[in-house]
Amino acid sequence: MSDPPRNAVTRAARLAALPLGFAGRTALGLGKRVGGKSAELVASEVQARTGEQLFKVLGELKGGAIKFGQAMSIFEAAMPEELAGPYRATLTKLQEAAPPMPAAMVHDVLAAELGPRWRQKFASFEDKPSAAASIGQVHRAVWKDGRDVAVKVQYPGAGRALISDLNQVSRVARVAAGWIPGLDIKPILDELKRRVAEELDYGLEARSQRTFAAAFAGDSDYAVPDVVHHKGNVIVSEWLDGVPLSSIIATGSPEARNAAASRYMEFLLVGPARAGLLHADPHPGNFRMLADGRLGVIDFGAVNRLPHGLPPEMGRLLTLALAGDAEASLEGLRRQGFVKSTIDIDADELLAFLEPFMEPLRTDTFTFTRAWLRSVSLHTNDPRRPKFTLGLKLNLPPSYLLIHRVWLGGIGVLCQIAGEVPGRAIVDRWLPEADLPPLTNPGIARTPSGQT
Repeated sequence: MSDPPRNAVTRAARLAALPLGFAGRTALGLGKRVGGKSAELVASEVQARTGEQLFKVLGELKGGAIKFGQAMSIFEAAMPEELAGPYRATLTKLQEAAPPMPAAMVHDVLAAELGPRWRQKFASFEDKPSAAASIGQVHRAVWKDGRDVAVKVQYPGAGRALISDLNQVSRVARVAAGWIPGLDIKPILDELKRRVAEELDYGLEARSQRTFAAAFAGDSDYAVPDVVHHKGNVIVSEWLDGVPLSSIIATGSPEARNAAASRYMEFLLVGPARAGLLHADPHPGNFRMLADGRLGVIDFGAVNRLPHGLPPEMGRLLTLALAGDAEASLEGLRRQGFVKSTIDIDADELLAFLEPFMEPLRTDTFTFTRAWLRSVSLHTNDPRRPKFTLGLKLNLPPSYLLIHRVWLGGIGVLCQIAGEVPGRAIVDRWLPEADLPPLTNPGIARTPSGQT
């Protein structure tokens, strides 16, 4: 495989080809419709070819291009079903792997960081990577003391490529804009840019991983591999076997889905409570189910530092909303900055607008599905709906930006897994200050209508 193109002009040209290719395929599709092909068939062909090109270009360029692709793949569950099929396979590929860099380049990085005799630190080292992602790839090896390890190596020039790609990848906005009604790609890109420096700093990542590993050492539900060695752009961690969530999403049994979804949802809350850190890269490639039933967690390049755990106001506001206290909910949202003081809004209408988000907690267990997420997306983003303008009056305080992105992405992953989870018990136990009111019909499992 050729070296991933690092020349800015070459990379920009590849990215620019995405919207141009989409436009060309759309024009070709129009010609086919004039020639007699049905609109549905032509649209399906255009979507499939666009998905194929999207994966090919983003995967080959790595850097910010695939980082954007991974971020978008999480939202696949909210896509309208007629669009989801052609894109689902290509986007979910970005969750687990990307084309690798050549072995010679890997050896150069290891020699630069670990010294020219780097092989002496290992009993064995596999040149073929076990995983390749946005800014680095992982090789399986055996450390000199006999431990199985994962060696994470950062791509040379990844920093420059990452910044350049995230500036250029906005060119694909026209391709992605129709996937989810109302989806604004700009905040996603802005957030990714803000996290660039942290994700490129392997020293910071190693410290975060060690913090998580210490917090979950000996845990019966979660496994976090400890850092064996770190130097520059190389991190050596304990090896973690397991079935990636992406595989469970594709072919998992109902039992496997239920176990994975429950562990995954709980980790989003347990991490801040136990480690004072929020794992901020929720895509399925960073999680795997171990043979003993534990959820394995890897890749700590993106975290949100929450030394006191999640804000207690989250639990208080959720408790008020579930209890139906509209006025107190509005007052609390104003205090936190979700509703600005200058905005006039009806408390009861606001509570009705928020109701779909509370549905998973109005029963003992809930099955997150793509159909449910699409219905929520339409509820909030469809301009034809009467409450659409109400959503435009809400604000997202800066302190909640990353928490919001992680939970939005996490819910997208839960809907891909489609497992039944005891969400109410998880939230009641781990969300600070949550004191959920009694259920009207306790013990009844809930699956949203229209499940697919």
